[in-house]
Amino acid sequence: MSGQILDVTRRVGVVMGRVLVYVLIWLGLAMLIAAAGIRFFWGEISVGQMLLNLVSVETDGGGGGIVWLGILGVGVLPLLITGGIALWQYFRRRKRRDGEDAPNRSPWIMRTVSTLLVVAVVIGGTTAFASTVGMADYIKAANSKYNIGDYYVEPTVTGAEQKRNLVLVYLESGEATLADDQLFEKDAFVPLKDTTQPSKGWQSVENFQQYEGGGWTMAGLVSTQCGVPLKGVGSSDQSSDASKLDDDGDTYLGGSTCLGDVLEEQGYTNVFLGGANASFAAKDTFLGTHGYSEVKDLSDWRDAGEPEENFRKDWGLSDERLMAHAKEEVDRLHAEAEETGKPFNLSMLTLDTHEPVHVYDYCNVDTENNVTSVFSCSMTEVAGFVEYMEQQGYLEDTAVVIMGDHLKHMSAGDAFHEQLDHHTNRTIFNRVWVPGQAAGTTLRPGADQLSMYPTILEAAGLTLKDRQAGLGVSAFTSEIPAESAQAMERDAYVELLESLSPQFYAEAWAGR
Repeated sequence: MSGQILDVTRRVGVVMGRVLVYVLIWLGLAMLIAAAGIRFFWGEISVGQMLLNLVSVETDGGGGGIVWLGILGVGVLPLLITGGIALWQYFRRRKRRDGEDAPNRSPWIMRTVSTLLVVAVVIGGTTAFASTVGMADYIKAANSKYNIGDYYVEPTVTGAEQKRNLVLVYLESGEATLADDQLFEKDAFVPLKDTTQPSKGWQSVENFQQYEGGGWTMAGLVSTQCGVPLKGVGSSDQSSDASKLDDDGDTYLGGSTCLGDVLEEQGYTNVFLGGANASFAAKDTFLGTHGYSEVKDLSDWRDAGEPEENFRKDWGLSDERLMAHAKEEVDRLHAEAEETGKPFNLSMLTLDTHEPVHVYDYCNVDTENNVTSVFSCSMTEVAGFVEYMEQQGYLEDTAVVIMGDHLKHMSAGDAFHEQLDHHTNRTIFNRVWVPGQAAGTTLRPGADQLSMYPTILEAAGLTLKDRQAGLGVSAFTSEIPAESAQAMERDAYVELLESLSPQFYAEAWAGR
């Protein structure tokens, strides 16, 4: 009897051991393929970026092709490979039992080689994935002594007598470095530069920086509209308030006071236009949580009868057509503002320059690299929208802020590695128009995206206490309060931005 028990135990142990080996093979392959895919499409990312985008992917108008590749590559392919290995091993053992296969090699050598291969796949996959998503930085951030809550400043409006309409345009991957015609075939920003010249009263933040840890669209929107780095619910796992987080998808950083919140409180109508599916990365939830009453996206343009040739299958509506709708929208909002006295904020996000770029019929490719021409075509459309506002007289009572949402991605599949991989100072394109502002006025150079939040509020004519909001200080002033995060030494400031700050984000996501 005891012999039978031992035999059954041994068989169970053998089966469990094989299952464990196949699970490890599957896990190693999945992480290896995921790491390769992330590097090809996005380059190195952060844990926060991965988690925030993973839970809100969209197969329609949100990089659909990439989503399906991810499902097949990470979800299906490792299972098929692991299953194939398991079947091959099964039939190999069966032949050996039946005496059909008498191997010349020693079983010990085969087991050793197999074990080493499994270990190599697991370690290789784990290492590749950990380095791709910055796991070491994440662990370091979790142990940081800094807390964003110690430096966060709730925006306080002390005056609104001069409030004016606001138009906010985000340029997809709008990196100012692409304007260097010594590095690239031509300056793709020329059309927009010609329309927003300093001599006409336009200003810009020289050396405008992407915040440390940013680099994707939602990070760009949150940093410039809320004044804080974007970190997900997972950042608060160590907090005692973690169990109280509202992660049912109804709110997005509901405990933070952002641009739309402040403007809504001041009587603004907030509207957002985008060519892609606004559900991707929960953009619609963020905007709806923070004062935007209308969010028009891919589904709206389809319902409006836009022909199929005006859409790219992976993302959405072309910038040519988006700007056409923006002209109609600004006409409507401006007329309502004049009638009711209620100002508006019209925000929008371009699309064409998201790689892999799609060449629409409206764009004439006159460069060897299509990406350069597509950037130029997109900037031409934005410039045309600005010119339209000027012709209609809207710039007399409407502030305009134009800026890239982040630096251009440098994934393995993207263009311009030769020019940008080792560039010492990559910056974000931006232009600011304030009605009545004297020509030649300059903004504080070197500001980052977090300081754009109070800058936008001041451009809209609002007066802020200490000219601060979030972690930022308005670029309209060169005086930095001593207690501000912007007054910190560079290394300390970077560590602050990278810190997980669990208590702060617990309250931010909990909606308090």
